[in-house]
Amino acid sequence: MSKRALGGLGLLVLLAAVVAWRLGLDRGVSHAKAETPPPAVPVTPGIVTASNMPVYLQGIGTVQAFNTVTIETRVGGPIVKVAFTEGQEVKTGDLLFQIDPRPYQDALEQALAAKAKDQALLGAAQADLARYASLVGHGFQTRQSYDDQRGLVAELQAAIEGDHAAIATAALNLSYTDIRSPIDGRTGAQMVDIGNLLQVANNTPLVVVTQMQPIFVSFTLPQDKLDEIRHYQQLAPLPVTALSADGKTRLAQGKLTLIDNRVNQATGTVHLKAQFLNRNERLWPGEFVNARLTLRVLHDVATVPSQTVQQGPDGDYVYVISQGDTVTRQNVVVADVEDGLAVITTGLKPGQHVVVAGQYRLTEGAHVTLRQAYAAESARR
Repeated sequence: MSKRALGGLGLLVLLAAVVAWRLGLDRGVSHAKAETPPPAVPVTPGIVTASNMPVYLQGIGTVQAFNTVTIETRVGGPIVKVAFTEGQEVKTGDLLFQIDPRPYQDALEQALAAKAKDQALLGAAQADLARYASLVGHGFQTRQSYDDQRGLVAELQAAIEGDHAAIATAALNLSYTDIRSPIDGRTGAQMVDIGNLLQVANNTPLVVVTQMQPIFVSFTLPQDKLDEIRHYQQLAPLPVTALSADGKTRLAQGKLTLIDNRVNQATGTVHLKAQFLNRNERLWPGEFVNARLTLRVLHDVATVPSQTVQQGPDGDYVYVISQGDTVTRQNVVVADVEDGLAVITTGLKPGQHVVVAGQYRLTEGAHVTLRQAYAAESARR
């Protein structure tokens, strides 16, 4: 064989050896890659807790005062005194306005004087009647004169009764010159200033007094909840919580006092009222609030943060953290979500560890890494 042929054969053998070595190296790398596990997924963990969770219904309501009184005058005259400041809390009987009392004081004194006059005339007439009675039997006085005198006595007695009525009316009108609050409450804006002349026929409002304590909230709920509300209300008065319009601030706690006797057919709702003591006056008449009616309380139920629960094609599920920091997908039944907590009736037990955040990268059996503080806490358990 020639040297040239031998050189070509050697080159082919060398090339084949290089190709074989390269193929072996690629298979080794692929096998190493196949054996390398995927990186652990960082997640935020949590623990299933046992809690007492209220079951409630919520509707939009309006704060309403028990009593609102528009103060008007019952006698005419100029205002000589204003005895309150706008927005002041007043008690029943507190003086608000005073009308010039002098004309009414004079009328009372005139009625008293008329009574005194009639009483003096009655005394004289009764004395004459007594004398006529003693003389008529002896023939010194006629029966006609005696009967006339007796009629005069009766007339004066009736006049005195009329004087009593006139005195009472004058005293009543005099008392009306002091305009007082008929209820405990808070005054609104003053509508008439001192010095103005009031007339009864004009019905001029002077100020509005609104009762603030207690107070009630009027709200509505769907009619399909009526039977459930009536059932639990018969067991015990249902608590109602008044929340701010955004639902974030608790304002007051009260009791359900009214379930209206009919359903509004136009809206399909039932009207309810709840009473609140409102000692701190956080509820204000006319204010819009959220009324939360608590029907019952679920005791020692499993709860997790609401973001723990994920929605899938087969329903709700969560990722449970098992030993070895792997996760298992667990289907659950969510009874309710309240105040950021999901109530789990099926699928979880208190004490289990679950993934609260970071689920979007998880699959069944995936490895996870937990935050250090949580890992240390779990080790202590």
